[in-house]
This record gives sequence, C-alpha cells and structure tokens, in this order.
Amino acid sequence: MFLENINSPKDVKKLKISDLKILADEVRSAVINRISKIGGHKGPNLGVVELTVAYHYVFDSPKDKIVFDVSHQCYPHKILTGRKEAFLNDDCFATVTGYTNPEESEHDFFLVGHTSTSVSLALGLCKARDLNKTDENIVALIGDGSLSGGEALEALDYAGEYDKNLIIIVNDNDQCIAENHGGLYKNLKELRETDGKSVQNIFKSFGLDYRYLGDGHDVEKLVQLFREAKGTDHPIVLHIRTIKGKGLWYAERDKEAWHAGGPFNVEDGTPLNNSEPDTTVHDSMVELLNRDEKAIILNAATPTSFGFFGEERADLIRRGRYVDVGIAEENAMAMASGAAKNGATAVFGTYAPFLQRTYDQLSHDLCLNDNPATILVFSPGVYGFTSNTHLGTCDVQLFASVPNLVYLDPSCTEEYLAMLNYATTQKVHPVAIRVPNSLKPCGFKDDTDYAVTKYKVVTKGSRVAVIATGQVLKFAKSAAEELKSHGVNITVISPRFLSDVDSELLSDLLKDHKYVITAEDGQVDGGFGQRISAFYGNTDMKVLNLGISKKFHTDFNPDRLLSEYGVSKESIANFVLKLVK
Repeated sequence: MFLENINSPKDVKKLKISDLKILADEVRSAVINRISKIGGHKGPNLGVVELTVAYHYVFDSPKDKIVFDVSHQCYPHKILTGRKEAFLNDDCFATVTGYTNPEESEHDFFLVGHTSTSVSLALGLCKARDLNKTDENIVALIGDGSLSGGEALEALDYAGEYDKNLIIIVNDNDQCIAENHGGLYKNLKELRETDGKSVQNIFKSFGLDYRYLGDGHDVEKLVQLFREAKGTDHPIVLHIRTIKGKGLWYAERDKEAWHAGGPFNVEDGTPLNNSEPDTTVHDSMVELLNRDEKAIILNAATPTSFGFFGEERADLIRRGRYVDVGIAEENAMAMASGAAKNGATAVFGTYAPFLQRTYDQLSHDLCLNDNPATILVFSPGVYGFTSNTHLGTCDVQLFASVPNLVYLDPSCTEEYLAMLNYATTQKVHPVAIRVPNSLKPCGFKDDTDYAVTKYKVVTKGSRVAVIATGQVLKFAKSAAEELKSHGVNITVISPRFLSDVDSELLSDLLKDHKYVITAEDGQVDGGFGQRISAFYGNTDMKVLNLGISKKFHTDFNPDRLLSEYGVSKESIANFVLKLVK
C-alpha cells in the first residue's frame, strides 16, 4: 500500500516511477469506494487517475497551479492532496465536495462546476504571475467535450498570441456527457487516428505548440510528457487520449450512463437505489414531434433533460428533429430564434444554471426579435441542483424581466402540458417554462388561455391572500386547510405567470384583503414576490415576501432550506394567524 502514506504531493514525489502504477490502482479503488456508496461523477474521475498521479509526480503543487475545467474530474487530485479519507472512510465522505474548492485545500484554486472556463481562468493566473514576476507553471486541464464551449475557443484564440508559460492538457476521451457533436470533433478524431500527426490541427491553427500521447493511462509516458512541458516559455497543448470510466468494465462500455449518478454495486454496476424515471417531458416531446412536422428540439450536451437515449435519439438526429450543439448554449438559443423565425416550432431546453451562459442570446437574438421559440428551463429553483456550482435559484431574476418573454411556472403535470401546448402553438412571443425535477399530476384539466396573463384562484377567502409559485403552491394549499380549523379562510393563488402581473386580480384583492404573502422556491431578492410588492406600493395592502436569501447556498435539502426562510405549511399558517389576530 502506497496510498496510506500519501498526505500531499510531496509524498508522491518520494516514490519510484515504477511504483506509480500501483499508486494509480489504489487511487482508482478509492474513487470507486466513494462513488459506489454515495454516487457522484464517475466516468470523468476514473479516466484521469494516471494523468493526475503523473501530474503531481512532476509538478510542484501548490506553487504550480492546475485549473480543472468543470472540475468533475478532481477526485484523484483530492485524494493526493490530503483528502484521501473522504474517499476511504465512509464517515468522512461529507468533508469534501464534488468539485474543486479553495476552502478545502491550498491545492484548489477555484470553486468551479461549469464547463469551458479553465483556459480563461488559467490565462488570468498567467497574467498575474507575469506581473508578480514569479515562475510557476500554470496548467489548464480541459476535456474534449468542453472545447465546443465558446469561452474555451475564445481562450484558445488569445492563448495563440500569448508568449509565456501556459500548459493546456486536453483530456480526450471522445465523449461529452453523451457523444460529442460538431466539426471540431472530426479534427480530434483525425488527430487520434494519426497519432497527432495530421496536418489539419485545430490547436496549431491557433498558433499553439502541440504534443500528442495516445495512451493516457501509461504513467511513465505521462511523466515523460509532463517533464518535457514543465517550465515551457510558451503555450503548449498536451493532447492526451484517455478512456472515460477506466477501471469499471460497464462504465467503459456505456460511457454516457456512467458520467454521473447514484450509488451502485461494484460487481456489476446495478444501482442501489432503483427509482422509476419521470417520463413526462420525454413523452410530451414525442407527442409534439408526432403532431407537428415542423417541430425541432435543440439541446446543448444535456440529453438526459429530455430523456432521449440510444437509438431513439440517434434516429431523431438522423431525421433532423433533434439537434445537440454540444456545450454551446449561445448557439442553441440563437438557432432556436432563427428556426422560429423561419416557421419551425423550435424547443430548446437545458438546465437552469447552464442557461446563464446564454443570457445575451436570450435577450438580444430571441426576445428583441420576439420570435416564438419555446425554452424549457430544467431544474429551476431550490428543487433543481443543490450544489453552489449548479444553482438555479436566480432563474426568475434572470429571465422574468426580459421584455417579450413569457415566463411560466407550472405547479403540476397538467399545467406543464397545457403550457407546452400553448407555447408550441402560439406565434406571438417567445415562451419559457420552468420544468421542475419531478412533475406530479393534480387531477384537473387545465383549459387556461395562456395568451392572457391570468392568475388562478385556488381557494377563495378574505383578509389574507397567499400567492405561491409552482413548486411551493403545495405549502400554501396545506396551510389553507389547516387554517380552516382555526376558523380562518384565506385566498390561495397560483400565479403561473412570473414575467407579468395579473393587475385585474391583484386590484380586486384590495376590496376584501388587507395582507398578501408571496412564497417562491428561489431567491426572494429581485424575485417574483417583489414584483407583487411593487404593484401594491401605493396602496394600503401589506405584503410579506418569502423566499431564500441572496447567497450561494450549497449541499442543502430543498424543503429544509425553504422552511428556514418561512416557506412551509407551518410557517405560512403561523404568519397568517399572527396577521389576523
């Protein structure tokens, strides 16, 4: 056992080069121990074990600085930089996050979980190093899937004219989350097939020096390559071929399914927690494609959001009904606008935190032109991702104030389907729909005319009205039921429209209501509730806004976090009782 004596990169350097293969095997076992028990990013971490061992054998961390793109391949790095117990000891799993984190270690330089950022961040480190007149190596580790992101290409473009030390490791496993898409990957394939000798070389076209290694799991060759690059006085790309999921036969065979996920049996990969997937979105997209021959679905490297896999997805791509642009949300948003302009029924969907990257295209290319594309915002609010690197808790602030955009928030399956039908049949405005991780039926037929902003009165009472957005409407309804036992009847309203107010209904409340409580599943500052407060600003109506604070919350339980800020059945009922008494 070598790993038991590794507490920092200095300990790695004490080993013989012939010992590194054994250390790599032990690191891989440690990674498997953690991911098999609590889940996490699997394939990306298993694919860079030897690369990471060789890196810490050659470079001098933390003086030499490595920036992980996305950082979902940082587990081996954490193991070798003093955090191995979080992978070996079950009781210590919670002591580290799944991404690089400067609060955990001096060997981590950024808290990062989004893609295509590493080369830009590394260039910033380089420019500061030059001003500081120091001599450390700056290394960016970027996966081939991340290269399609606009920021990565912008950074490579600038790196082409930079003239000092910068090492860009391209970890090429021929895989994004799913398969790669785009002309860039034809060139990477050609480089792999020619052992890096093809005259067509995208990296050299930027003016970058270039080296290729065909076996990214040969530790000795990796050490040699890194030694040659260490101390370089100019930018250099080290193009390294690896296998995503290396070490687990089923992860190597089905790379997409083993990108990330929950705990599993190591022997055969069967999941420990079986749960039936929600197929509402998938089925609604199939129905749309079947009824509308001009419908097209656009995605940006997150196919699981739509639920299209394997041959079904491949068939849709062949027929031109499904487009995956890779990690290029800006391109997808503008394409959706262009498709809608030319008569197609365009639907672009991806996760809320990734839609942040395309705010300009949403505002300028889509909404300024008022083209009727549909945007599906997956995992919004606190019921989406719960890591501070992937938060969707400010989606209302980002999208609801863009002119011309209709932003809808369903509280159940039936509302989602009615909203989707409206969005994909109207030809007036762009429409975005919040799609929570789990849609549940509510048992009614939604025949709302979504062409007009109308809130829905769920229960009619007096004195106090609670306006609760989609996923927290359940708390308001439960509170109303409980309050009946106290002889209090409140009005509960589902707004459904987050981009505008129902001025008629809100004005009508002034007749027999004194208080309004708003509740939402995201950040209250600048959110939906404050829009209601602004409406009542010149009236006698008292408004209380409930939602989470302006903070990068992380590793939270959604219901508990909401409850801390008063968004729960009990809190809403107590607020009402205090008001009426």
